Formats: sequence, C-alpha cells, structure tokens
Amino acid sequence: MSSKMRSFRVLLGVRVTAAVIAAVGAVAVLSYLSLRQGLDRQLDASLLNVATIQAAAVTDDPTGTMRFPEWELTPEEAASVRELNRYAQIWSADGESLVRGRYITDDLPLDSAALGRAASDELVWTRGTFQGRPIRALYYPLERLGELHTRHVLQVAAPMEERNRMLKSVGLLLLGILGTIGASTFAGSWWLAGKVVRPVDRIIDQAEGIARGGPSRKIDAYADTLEYQRLVQGLNDMLGRLSAALETQKRFAADASHELRTPLTALRGEIEVALRRDRTAEEYVKVLDSALEESERLSRLAEDLLTLTRSEAGVLKPHFRKVDLVDRINRTVSRLSNEAQEKGIELLGPGGSPVEASVDPDLFDRVVWNLLGNAVKFSPQGGRVEVHLVRTDGATLVEIADQGPGIPEDELKKIFERFYRTDESRTPGELESGTGLGLAIAQAIVELHHGSIKAENRPEGGALFRASLPHAAVGDAARSPK
Repeated sequence: MSSKMRSFRVLLGVRVTAAVIAAVGAVAVLSYLSLRQGLDRQLDASLLNVATIQAAAVTDDPTGTMRFPEWELTPEEAASVRELNRYAQIWSADGESLVRGRYITDDLPLDSAALGRAASDELVWTRGTFQGRPIRALYYPLERLGELHTRHVLQVAAPMEERNRMLKSVGLLLLGILGTIGASTFAGSWWLAGKVVRPVDRIIDQAEGIARGGPSRKIDAYADTLEYQRLVQGLNDMLGRLSAALETQKRFAADASHELRTPLTALRGEIEVALRRDRTAEEYVKVLDSALEESERLSRLAEDLLTLTRSEAGVLKPHFRKVDLVDRINRTVSRLSNEAQEKGIELLGPGGSPVEASVDPDLFDRVVWNLLGNAVKFSPQGGRVEVHLVRTDGATLVEIADQGPGIPEDELKKIFERFYRTDESRTPGELESGTGLGLAIAQAIVELHHGSIKAENRPEGGALFRASLPHAAVGDAARSPK
C-alpha cells in the first residue's frame, strides 16, 4: 500500500512541478527573449547614431583622400585595441578599403552581400567576429563624394561581449529561479499529497480491519468531512449490502441443505425399508412411485435453485419479443385446469381481444405458472382463481386473485424470500408441498423485465398478486375473466 501511496505522491509532485515549471519557464523565456530583443535594438540604435554622425563628418580633400574624425583615446586605451567599443571603416562599392579608424590595424570583416545592398542605398546589419571578439556591424551608405561622385559605404561595428555577458547572467539567474521554484513546488506537492492521502490511508486501514473481522462494522474515519463523506458513505453502503448478501447466502445455504436433505432422507428411508425383507410387486411399485415423487421434487428444487442462481449472477438473460399476454396466460390456465378441477377450484383466465407486450415468453409463462399454482394451492375446495389483465400507461398489470385465507400482514413482505412458507395449516386439503422458491423466482423474473411484483389481501377475502410489466400494448384498457 505504501508503494502505491508514494507513487501517487511522486506522480502528483511531477505533474504539478511540470505544470509550474512550464508556466514559469514560459514567462522566463519570454522575459529573456524580450531582454535580448531590447539589447539588440539598443545596440542597433547606437550603431545607427554613430554611423549618422560619422557620415555627416566624413570629408575628402582635393587629392580624393577621405577622412573622418576619430574617437580620442587616452594613452592607456590606445595601448590596446581591444579596449575600443566602436570600430569604423569606409569601403568602396567594389570592396576596396578606403579608410579605417586610427586605432585598428586590420580590416573589419567584410560581408560582400551586405556591402552590395548598402551600396544600393540600404541599411544593413550583420554579425561577425573581429580579432576574436563577436561584433555587430552596420553598413551605412554614404553620399557620393569626390570628383567622380562614386558611392561608398561606411561600416560601423561594436563588440557584443557586454551584451552577451548580460544575457548569460540573466539566463543563469532565470535558470536558478526556475530550478528553485521547481524544487519548492515538488517539495510542496509531495507534502500536500501526503496530507491529502493520509485520510484515505486511515479509511483503508479501517476497511482492511473490517475485511478481517466481517462487514458488519462501519467506517467512521472522516465520515463528517465533506470531501470524504461520499467515499465513506459509499463504502459503508457497499459493506451493508455485502453484509446483507452474506447473511442471505448463509441463510440460503442452510435452507437449501435442509430442503435437499428432506427428500433425500425420505427417499433413502423408503428404499432401506423396502430392502429389509422381500415384498410383493405391488409393494415395490408403491416404493418406486414414492421414490419417483421425491426425485421429481429434487429435480424441481434443483431447477429452481439454478434459475435463481443464474438470475442473481446476471446469467439469465431474457429474450424479449412481442407476444399476446391473453394467449400466454390462457395456455397456462389450460395446463393447470385438470389439477384445479380435481380440487374443485374454478380457474378463470382473461378474455377479450389480444394484449401485446414485450416479454420473454418462456419466463413470462414461468411467472404465471408459479403465481397460479400458489393461488390454486391456497384456495379452498369450491373456490375460484381469477386472472385479470389491466393496461396502464407504460405497463400491463397481471393480477391473480384467489379466495384463500389470505396472507398475514406481517408476512406480506416475506413471502417473496427464498424457502419462505406461510403457515401450512392455512392450506386446505392435502396439497402437494412446493419447493418454497416459486414466488422468489417469479419476483426475480419480473425484475429482469424491469417490473415489480407485490402481494396484498383482498377486502372480500383471499390474496391478490399483482405483477407490473412495462410494455408496448394494443387492445382494450382492461380485461376481465371469461
């Protein structure tokens, strides 16, 4: 965990530092470029001013010899040409040196292209090196002088060492400032990231403790802090759901083992009794019929468990298509009619014109079968079970009403739990015991259809189960039993 925390701190520090360095660096670069441009303009203006003064002072004598005034140097300055901060030289248009300053012994470096442009009456600035020193030079066109009135060019140059030294000093200063800001920013980001993740670290420590001790506990670290309230609340909600899921799983495992043990025990007992002595063929047939009944119950239980497990795991995917609900329900009613008649129960399906809805036909049949079977089971002899279809805006209500003893109010919310059974004493007659999963499966299938199901007691007696299924339907607004 600590390595991830350090990685987060490094990542935050690097990103923040990079952003700050980029911003400050951009300002520093712009400042440096602005300073360099300003110094270059100042130097160029100085050269132009010197060239203008020198050009105005240049003279020639009757012999054609050109002269221009020189800067007066002290004896100490004159001892070293390198102390000069300005150079001057006059060139002919064809590149012949006519006259140069008194204190320079070599010709200034000549740029032929610049000389040609200056001879065409254009100001030209160049860079070069003179006696090992970087210089900035200006080629300045002179007025036509002498008897031939030929064009000459004045070259004025100045060393750039001072300018370069200043730029270097400023550049180093800016780099130092940038490095200091970068280091300070990274250190500050590192410290701030530590402050930010410290509460998360405490929350994780509590979560790890809960993982070792069970999800029934809650996280209380920084639960009252606005920035972490949603995180803590989300984790606590997740822990609550996990705790409920674990409890449900434990209860389901216990109930499933009990439900599986009962038919297996009965099956084993019957077989053991049958094998204790020789029996007649009729007795063996009776034992085999009982064993078949128990095996069928085991098969139904296994199928129901598989259906619920697939639904909860998200594997059970409905295949929706438009079907006539009236037709689907009446088919199921026909399948149950014989069983209902044997118990003296009148079973009525919906009538009227078709009602179409988008459902999974097989899963829808399973819902109707489970609800009808439950209603038949709890209806008294001579009772009646009715199925109604009611169309509302955006949904179809499948209502199944019986005339049984109803459901105790405190059990209305429990009957959709797995393996939950109401008091069997309310069941009239000797009815076949179910798996205790029928209503749970019906609810799971309805929820797969993005619908809902609930149970209530009818004022006139009996129970009413209502499943709401979203659909696109055509037909009458309501359907009544035939």
